[in-house]
Amino acid sequence: MKMEQYIRAIAGLFILTSMALGYWVSPYFYLFTAFVGLNLLQSAFTGLCPMENILEKMFKIPRN
Repeated sequence: MKMEQYIRAIAGLFILTSMALGYWVSPYFYLFTAFVGLNLLQSAFTGLCPMENILEKMFKIPRN
């Protein structure tokens, strides 16, 4: 898989998990959903993605 595919999969997982936790545990988990969405938005404009840096350092996944 390419880095972009990993980023999309992780973002989707985070969003679905935080939505489920917001529904069943506490509405405050929706704030995490908003954080992920804002991070995706800023990444689209700036090209900077913290998750990309984490994946690159932890698993040696090369950037595209």
